[in-house]
Amino acid sequence: MDYDLIVVGGGPVGASLARAVRRHAVALLAPAQRIPKPAQAGVFDSRVYALSPGNVSFLHEIGAWQALAQARLAPVRAMRVFGDDGASSIEFDAYRAGVPELAWIVEDAALQDALWQGLDAEIGDLEMIRILEKGVCVTLRDGRTLEGRLVVGADGANSLVRRAAGIAAGQSEYGQTAVVANFGCEKPHRDTAYQWFQRGPVLALLPLPGGQVSMVWSLPTVQAERLLRLDPEALCREVEAASRGVLGALALTAPARSYPLKRVAAQRLVAPRVALAGDAGHVIHPLAGQGLNLGLQDVRELAAVIERCDEGSDPGDLRMLRRYERARAEPILAMNVAVGGLFTLFAGKSEGVARLRNAGLNLADRVPVLKNLLIRQAMS
Repeated sequence: MDYDLIVVGGGPVGASLARAVRRHAVALLAPAQRIPKPAQAGVFDSRVYALSPGNVSFLHEIGAWQALAQARLAPVRAMRVFGDDGASSIEFDAYRAGVPELAWIVEDAALQDALWQGLDAEIGDLEMIRILEKGVCVTLRDGRTLEGRLVVGADGANSLVRRAAGIAAGQSEYGQTAVVANFGCEKPHRDTAYQWFQRGPVLALLPLPGGQVSMVWSLPTVQAERLLRLDPEALCREVEAASRGVLGALALTAPARSYPLKRVAAQRLVAPRVALAGDAGHVIHPLAGQGLNLGLQDVRELAAVIERCDEGSDPGDLRMLRRYERARAEPILAMNVAVGGLFTLFAGKSEGVARLRNAGLNLADRVPVLKNLLIRQAMS
């Protein structure tokens, strides 16, 4: 065999796995459009992630965090979440919880650039995967073939690896589109992340360096399309109004773009000679900011299982892969239930449900033990 592992997908999940299993012969297979582009000084990518401290520690262990320019990172030291009645809210504070920060905001482009440093990748488009008794054969569109003992699908929600393995996946539409953009803000954000539930839509403003914020606004698709048609000045005024002027006047610094939202849940994470990680196995609503965190937790567990193998052991052995699947089943289910429940609760239109959820926010805000429990859970 050419490789122990063939990792399909060059995004943060696939690249981090390739870095994490350096003791093995690994091929990272990515299409040409996945090659990271150098970041522009003073210009921030509008696609950002809020990484948990647990995942930041993991990225540090594999040498990626050190490769990130510190000037492009922003800590989240507080978070304020508002209900839809204009009065209810809950606030999380790192200082009161006894931790340095709740999360770190990092750009997609910067993270991928850091993860790719020092990696040798096979650049090309996947054509076909054949799963054999003792290995896998991956064929690229240019005719090249790669052989390995295990293929890992880190190739997103429409995973070709998942389909080749015959793993079924439930998919459903949220009926929403996420609009992302960056803004300079008049008032300092003070390392605070803000979120507003709006009876279906969810608006988040995440801190960036240099007095900027990154917006993620999940809206019904028709409303999202209207936002995208606005000129920069009109978009700023709309976001100012929706955020109740908490950061003062806004100025667009990165143009708005969008991506549709859907839920994906693979029935299995493993099959003979195959493992899935990240969006290939599960996609959730961005309202909790946990999509990539969940994917990196997959990588941490899968890498640990592979690295625990004795020298000469087969990383594609199904019995070993099932250890990974069992370890990830409960955390993935818990996150799916939590995010699905929040989406349903805050999308409810009835006044009774609205009173219940807004009262719940205020009640939770007054119970420090509960808030600290939520913080600790989100930090893994």
